[in-house]
Amino acid sequence: MVYRYESDEDAFEGHPGPGSDLSVAWNRPPARTGPAPSRFPTPSLPRTSRIALPAAAPPPASAFAPPPTAPRPAPPAGGYATTQPLHLPRSRRARDTGRRGARLWQVVFGGAAVLALFALCGLGGAALLANRATDPQVAPSPPAAAAPSPSATERQDIDSRDTDSAPLTVKEVFPGRQVTVGDGADPYEVLKTQSSGSCAVAASGEVADLLATLGCNQVVRASLRSPDGDHLLTAGLFNLTDKATAQRVRDRLRQLLDDREGRFRGLPAGDDTEALTEAPARVGWQVRGHYLAYCLVVRADGEPVKAADPAVREILFDLIETHLTKGVLERRATGGSAGQPTTTPSGSDEDDSDSEND
Repeated sequence: MVYRYESDEDAFEGHPGPGSDLSVAWNRPPARTGPAPSRFPTPSLPRTSRIALPAAAPPPASAFAPPPTAPRPAPPAGGYATTQPLHLPRSRRARDTGRRGARLWQVVFGGAAVLALFALCGLGGAALLANRATDPQVAPSPPAAAAPSPSATERQDIDSRDTDSAPLTVKEVFPGRQVTVGDGADPYEVLKTQSSGSCAVAASGEVADLLATLGCNQVVRASLRSPDGDHLLTAGLFNLTDKATAQRVRDRLRQLLDDREGRFRGLPAGDDTEALTEAPARVGWQVRGHYLAYCLVVRADGEPVKAADPAVREILFDLIETHLTKGVLERRATGGSAGQPTTTPSGSDEDDSDSEND
């Protein structure tokens, strides 16, 4: 039979009585000096985890009882086997129990501290989110979009009819009865104006064919008198498809005029303006965007115009460069109104040519 101790309290409460069926009986040893004796009869007795009964019948109980003063007899050989101590001394048990208790309290307090820290972090995060939701000053605002440049929003591409589809008007090109090209300068008198969808009315011969072939769909022109009254002129704008086409017309014109294969027509404006259609003329032209600006100058008395006449060259510059290019077309490129004078001249790298228009 095997008996297993479940705890130290189950070991012995007293001496086992005679006739006990335990495989080992215990006897109290004499008093000893040193550590306090255990409450059990025999100190430091190894615990038996497994007690094997001997094969032979147990001897009488009196045979096991040694004399009171005799040392504790060794257990009979083969009577039982031990695998671990029966118990630890009380002082060691108390020390181990204290350590386990200290570790337990450390775990408890450490866990409580971690939980408290998480709780504080959660409360702080919730309060921060609540403040962001309710305080408009804390809420992030989207970055302000960069203000577009005035030049980028107002400037218009006039290099093509696709991006500059609005047709020219007489009011835009010649808004009044006079054309003033500079502060304090004497004005040019506007005698007559014309706007036509057929560019052939302003040219003849190969020049008219060239304009029609390359897509010219409008001409706006006017006849004017010079401030000194000595010269008559016709100036205007041809509306072509794009800048490249306008440059092709510009480059071809000189050869056609020099070879007398065509000419620009003057716009007669009544009496005393017959020279515009009959007298030899000087002609100048220039490209800006998809427009060709031109001017034809004759002497009012019908006499031929001298090539080196400074008055004629000044008239060409005033009408082509200052009024039509830097005035009318620059206002169109910047989105200005037709009647608004321009104060900011715009440079041009286009060709400025003149030729006789016989």
